[in-house]
Amino acid sequence: AGPGLKVISTMSVGFDHLALDEIKKRGIRVGYTPDVLTDATAELSVALLLAACRRLPEAAEQFKTGGWTTWKPLWMCGYGLSNSTVGIIGLGRIGQAVARRLKPFGVRKFLYTGSRPKPEAAAEFGAEFAPLTRLAQESDFVVVTCALTPATQGMCNKDFFGRMKKTSVFINTSRGAVVNQEDLYDALAHGQIAAAGLDVTTPEPLPADHPLLSLKNCVILPHIGSATYATRTTMAVLAANNLLAGLRGEPMPHELLL
Repeated sequence: AGPGLKVISTMSVGFDHLALDEIKKRGIRVGYTPDVLTDATAELSVALLLAACRRLPEAAEQFKTGGWTTWKPLWMCGYGLSNSTVGIIGLGRIGQAVARRLKPFGVRKFLYTGSRPKPEAAAEFGAEFAPLTRLAQESDFVVVTCALTPATQGMCNKDFFGRMKKTSVFINTSRGAVVNQEDLYDALAHGQIAAAGLDVTTPEPLPADHPLLSLKNCVILPHIGSATYATRTTMAVLAANNLLAGLRGEPMPHELLL
């Protein structure tokens, strides 16, 4: 952008798409839209988890193509949340909102990991802070809701998936680059884990011939975590107010402090 750029307003809670070093060097102010998309993204995370673990897209396709014939005891069986262990990577606003929605399903235990323990937030769910390796080993469901940082980039890789149970389900609604997609494909294709649900990929959109799209046990959505009418409207208004405040030299409703 030209030298006259003074303010950036992004309609998102994430900011990994911004050239932060250059922005900071030039003293450009940045507004973003946290908090307002927490509930919508948490709802989508739970929906994606249920779709993956109960094989809903696969079942719908069987119905359409004549795969539903007579009753079979183990046909289209999946995995349930009751009495399960759920591991959450990143117990921030969205991670907490996901746990809050999953608890009534009868989850037996919550584990979480992140840059540091969050005992006050974790107390609501009786969640236990655990290293990433233990979370992978013990969780029946892994939900990734962390921010993309140098520390989290590629964090879910071959070693991570190799530690997970063969019956476990992996969900990512954070950022695609947190996951090594080649390693995830191998884990799914070879039965190392049971299923995955992704609302984020690298790149976006994912090419139509990408190997992950060939797998029945991988549900992929086009980054629609915040896509409710109410949430997107609120985000747009907040982004506009951030921009106007920045142009007037006033405090932004939500400014990213660099």
